[in-house]
Amino acid sequence: MADARTFDLELSPTIIEPAVRAALLEDLGLAGDVTTNSVIGPDVKAVGLFATRKPGTVSGLKVAETAFRMLDPCVVFEIVHPDGTNAPGKSPLARVRGNARALLSAERVALNFVGRMSGIATLTRQFVDAVAGTNAVIIDTRKTTPNLRAFEKYAVRCGGGMNHRVGLFDAVLIKDNHIVVAGGISQAIMAVKSRVGHLVKVQVEVDTLDQLKEALQHKIDAVLLDNMTPDQMREAVKLCAGRVITEASGGVMLDSARAIADAGVDLISSGSLTHSAMVLDIGLDFEIG
Repeated sequence: MADARTFDLELSPTIIEPAVRAALLEDLGLAGDVTTNSVIGPDVKAVGLFATRKPGTVSGLKVAETAFRMLDPCVVFEIVHPDGTNAPGKSPLARVRGNARALLSAERVALNFVGRMSGIATLTRQFVDAVAGTNAVIIDTRKTTPNLRAFEKYAVRCGGGMNHRVGLFDAVLIKDNHIVVAGGISQAIMAVKSRVGHLVKVQVEVDTLDQLKEALQHKIDAVLLDNMTPDQMREAVKLCAGRVITEASGGVMLDSARAIADAGVDLISSGSLTHSAMVLDIGLDFEIG
């Protein structure tokens, strides 16, 4: 099962419904499902079974349910393996019962969401397992599919990871280009401190220990250690001495996560969780209801 903290932030229907509606519109267009509507009668009922073809961590079943329910408000959706659980290969995830036309027309949209989100959750789980026994927490980045960030970040939580900032609006992250344009780390930090409210967290990206020392002269909340070696990270952690949160980032992959975690950082962020996750192979097979 996923860590209890995984589900601190559930996906709201106000997030799910517009995205699913747009996906259905993309697929159904102006004419609807011409194949299904030609082959299947309007009153035929059917039962569909979601099942994994490979082992993985589940995510996105409520999104799939929404796709079916938009086309058949009376659909019955029974979850066998909830989001955040690990499902063996050839394992049933959920059963859906309802109007056959609705189920067939929403099938691909439902599978696209579940497969994509479960793939992210599965890869995240592998990262989390790789750093087990250390203090490091696996987090995501903003390297997400446009307009699907909330879904992909939710999938990271299903895999036992946690989220970095959601967007540009909810925290300050002073990166290398900000520093260049501002004229230096101190200048960038002072400019931010003069403008943002007291509840806004401030993080600074550094790629050398000298930059870190300068950043630590100011009151900040976290540092992002960019593309440092594990040895450099260990020294950085010592310099921080618990005063700020330390995050390792930059080219982090599954095979390097453990060495980074052993360096003592608090957080490890990896864009690969979302931009490189393979879709989990999930099928949906039907029978007459």
